[in-house]
Amino acid sequence: MDDLLLIESIQNNDKQAFSVLFEKYYNALVAYITTFSSDRELSEDIIQQTFIIIWTKRHKLNINRSPKSYLYSVAYNTYIDHCRKMKSRNSFFDDLREIALRDSIVEDSELLEKRLNKLKDIIESLPRGCKEILKLNKFNGLEYKDVAIKLGISRKTVETQMTIAFKKIRKGFENDNMFLFFIRSLNNISKPKK
Repeated sequence: MDDLLLIESIQNNDKQAFSVLFEKYYNALVAYITTFSSDRELSEDIIQQTFIIIWTKRHKLNINRSPKSYLYSVAYNTYIDHCRKMKSRNSFFDDLREIALRDSIVEDSELLEKRLNKLKDIIESLPRGCKEILKLNKFNGLEYKDVAIKLGISRKTVETQMTIAFKKIRKGFENDNMFLFFIRSLNNISKPKK
């Protein structure tokens, strides 16, 4: 049956004519769209959507040119619409992801600032000698033996005072799962104000 006659029959609700048109062009249209999408499964979905469009708009079909060209045009436009929707959807999710990440960074920054302030307060509350030893070790980067030499005390005293300092810090953060983070980060914290 001639393509124009098929279209005319489809306009008159002829499902058999629609099936003939579908069988005649389905594989060729899938191959055509696959040249753009590189995804056969997606291309099959696009072509099925193309034929759904043809069927649902059958009464409005006004084909003055080749039905074959019309089918290829509808298939291509359906593919382009799909790409636009996907781009829009991806853009929407990318925007959401970015907002969530930005909010997370703000929350984390605020939480980090609170923890740092808490740590500084704990350090400032240490006995004077203990605080001095901790600062020399963690802020100035001196090893225990160098702290001992600088202060004229034994290495054992430095170790004992550091143990006292860490116990106080540990107690201050006992309900905070990020405690280990602070212990490891002591070398990176700026020197607390006197």
